[in-house]
Amino acid sequence: MDFTPTDERRMLADTLGRYLATEYDFEARKRAMAAPDGFSRAAWAGMAELGVVGALFDEAAGGFGGAGFDVGTVFEALGRSIVVEPFLGTLLAGRLLAAGGADGELLASIIDGSTLATAALFEADGRYDAMRVAMRAERSGEDWVLTGTKAVVPMLEAADVVVVSARTGGQGAAEAGISLFAVRRGAPGVEVRGYGLIDGARGGELRLDGARLDASCLVGPEGGAAPLIEAALAAGVVALSYEALGAMGAARDATLDYLRTRVQFGAPIGKSQVLQHRMATVEIEIEQARSAAINAAASLDGDRHTRERAVSAAKYTIGRVGTLVAEEAIQMHGGIGMTWELPLSHYAKRIVMIDHQLGDEDYHLQRYIDLGQRGSPAITPQDLAS
Repeated sequence: MDFTPTDERRMLADTLGRYLATEYDFEARKRAMAAPDGFSRAAWAGMAELGVVGALFDEAAGGFGGAGFDVGTVFEALGRSIVVEPFLGTLLAGRLLAAGGADGELLASIIDGSTLATAALFEADGRYDAMRVAMRAERSGEDWVLTGTKAVVPMLEAADVVVVSARTGGQGAAEAGISLFAVRRGAPGVEVRGYGLIDGARGGELRLDGARLDASCLVGPEGGAAPLIEAALAAGVVALSYEALGAMGAARDATLDYLRTRVQFGAPIGKSQVLQHRMATVEIEIEQARSAAINAAASLDGDRHTRERAVSAAKYTIGRVGTLVAEEAIQMHGGIGMTWELPLSHYAKRIVMIDHQLGDEDYHLQRYIDLGQRGSPAITPQDLAS
């Protein structure tokens, strides 16, 4: 298979790279983090105008990309500049809405950047398993009433629309299916608690206390959302894998520059063979991580079992390699490596945070093993009940 980027993807990478280089330097990122929403509305609008959001979705959803390598192209560039704007939540929510046949105007407003969307799929007791859903949705006449809590929802405070997963149907986990609902900001019974994350971005806890939604808020088939969620999360893992590659590449480059310029005993410290060997190991491991990310991106539109094995392998590899790169970069810089003023510390924190988003390396290693032993081509009732 030829993994050479297409002309369109090269143009997208060049355009986004030039924009970030001129409009989104390290100081601009710090200002975005300090903004009331936790990101820059102007930068978000600018990147949406360039078509960056549209590249995350296929033509049927109103975009012009949507393939695994389109997602990877965008997120690798974002990772090199550790962008804090709400791309991950937008990707997840937009994919869920598109797969569920949501209104085209809503998708168009998400793609043009005028509507901010995010996805609330995880709960505190479920750890990293999006199929462990305790939130309930009960019918009340023509409406739905939702009760429960979602944890660590990306950019929740600023979101206009939150796509929420909830149990519908029977009372037991084995009988009740998972459904998706589009919850609007400010709806009665909706409570939001925001907080900062270690990488400078913001997350939040969504609490629904008898929130009443009309029938149009149901996204996709009632009780049939599990495959949609799994496919959206696979795209999210591909995005995070490539974002980590961008961040690891920037951390590597900064460390190489430091080794060439930091002088001790009359010579650059990069002359040390020990440090040279450690940097060679870092480079080899980053290339291993890139191979895993490429495999996941290539498998995104394949059969479910191949896709899920590939994305779990990629997420495990990214977590392992990311830890190595962050630790080596900081150790070779010394104490200055963790100061607020140096971008390296921000890259390290983002790499650590990526490991914990959508499942850490331990979770995905076990999942990869389970998928290999089970070899199931489809989601089973036991998956939903686990």
